[in-house]
Amino acid sequence: MSKVIITCAVTGAIHTPSMSPYLPVTPEEITDAAIAAAEAGAAIVHLHARDPQTGKPDQRPEAFAPFLPRIKQATDAVINLTSGGSPFMKIEERIRPVTEFRPEVASINMGSMNFAFFPMLERFKTFRHDWEREHLEGSRDLVFRNSFKDIEYGLREMGAGGTRFEFECYDISHLYNLAHFADRGLAKPPFLVQSVFGLLGGIGAHPEDVMHMRRTADRLFGKDYQWSVLGAGRNQIPVATMAATMGAHVRVGLEDSLWIGPGRLAESNADQVRKIRAIVEELGHSIATPAEARALLDLKGGDGVHF
Repeated sequence: MSKVIITCAVTGAIHTPSMSPYLPVTPEEITDAAIAAAEAGAAIVHLHARDPQTGKPDQRPEAFAPFLPRIKQATDAVINLTSGGSPFMKIEERIRPVTEFRPEVASINMGSMNFAFFPMLERFKTFRHDWEREHLEGSRDLVFRNSFKDIEYGLREMGAGGTRFEFECYDISHLYNLAHFADRGLAKPPFLVQSVFGLLGGIGAHPEDVMHMRRTADRLFGKDYQWSVLGAGRNQIPVATMAATMGAHVRVGLEDSLWIGPGRLAESNADQVRKIRAIVEELGHSIATPAEARALLDLKGGDGVHF
């Protein structure tokens, strides 16, 4: 059976501190959460930063600097930095941590889309910080811009430091966008295709949607890609389980879902990693180590980063 890479997305930019007391916010919390996720079996940790006082997404390199070297020193996990940042940010702001720190992997979004998380206002009514309600409400009129110009800029600027990419594909068109950049030589295999399911504005989380993504990626990229999946919210474990039966890699973490089960908040990122690890192993697969993930994805290694 196959080696499955578990990625853990530690904190993200959509959820707010008022939604869960377990969401990592401070550099210390992000450090501890990433290390615990790696110890639980995550070969890759995907990282955002937040203002330690308000929890607001913060894409300044200075916000990442306190935790990156500490995570690197404490674990061999591959560090993957966001270039998504917040969908309210411009591409120049979003890629700054990657061009500054030159991680082994960075996310890159493969197309513009409606990016809607305002339905969370139906579940969460009270907030500690003014920005939180505005953040959710603002997504009613939000187009997350990832134009061809933006994507090309991101690929060139971030790739110059030897960083490879987690290509985040929220819909079928994003796979075709990736194929376009591959044809131009701006994206190079092996591609880590991260298929995202269940976010309003992108593809759904029905099993047929998962299969359609897989069939299309197979047709476009053949053996030149590694397929990973994430399901948003309550779709996290069902989608990951379905894809794992097909040998896919999986991504979990509090960026993607605050939950560990129906009506139960996850108390840590590590809890979600342990849950999906148990499922993957029960299916007969084994968990990839960081070294195995580096080999599968042709990464430059931890010695090549700038932190």
